[in-house]
Amino acid sequence: MQTPVELDPDVGDEAPTGNNITPYDEQHYVTYLRLLDAKAEGTDWKEVARIVLHRDPVDDEARTLRCWESHLARAQWLSREGYRRILEQAVAAQR
Repeated sequence: MQTPVELDPDVGDEAPTGNNITPYDEQHYVTYLRLLDAKAEGTDWKEVARIVLHRDPVDDEARTLRCWESHLARAQWLSREGYRRILEQAVAAQR
């Protein structure tokens, strides 16, 4: 891992897409885990957006919803498939 993990970083309007782990992903591992936990607990997306994503769903609901959906989708991809890339990158870095 090249980028330090931050506990509560600000987020972009959309999370990365694609099959490679990006520096943005590395910076936002904790954010992704918090989103997955909130989803599992059934927490309202607007509350999650305010607390985790630092977005105001009242001020701009459509943009905030896209941001939440994008980051949640990335978190779900990481938990299903992306973690393999993390392991592959870690092994490659040790060589």
